[in-house]
Amino acid sequence: MLPLHAPIVETRTLLWQNEADCQAFAATLATLPALRDANIALHGPLGAGKTTFVRHLLRALGVTGRIKSPTYAVLEPHQVGELAISHFDFYRFADPREWLDAGFRDLYAQPGLKLAEWPEKAAGVLPQPDLDIHLLPLEGEVRQVTLQAGTARGAALLPATLS
Repeated sequence: MLPLHAPIVETRTLLWQNEADCQAFAATLATLPALRDANIALHGPLGAGKTTFVRHLLRALGVTGRIKSPTYAVLEPHQVGELAISHFDFYRFADPREWLDAGFRDLYAQPGLKLAEWPEKAAGVLPQPDLDIHLLPLEGEVRQVTLQAGTARGAALLPATLS
């Protein structure tokens, strides 16, 4: 029997004590060349910090102006120089087939960074993420962050955890 997903190449766990730790991680991640075509899936309950992390990452990549959550629009596109960035939020999906109906397969096939919040709402149709980021709120602002690299590209993003 085949596994339901590709094997996890590597896993690391971090503790972010506050939002500054999240911002610092995002800034480090933004410097890595492997990020430019990465597919990153963000997991966690409401209020875990998924959108906050994305905002810090987009700022670190050079996005200016207002950064809106794509909760209602499902997709917020950004462009920084040659880098296309697609920020998805599948929270409102009732069926994974909505991902197919929306034509997102074509967007995922194009070069650029893909950031997906609530990927489990499109389970079975989303491509294998390079990096899964699981955010678990602990006490106060503290977040346990589990990074799972599912591809070689994802593993290339893990050195960002060393700073």
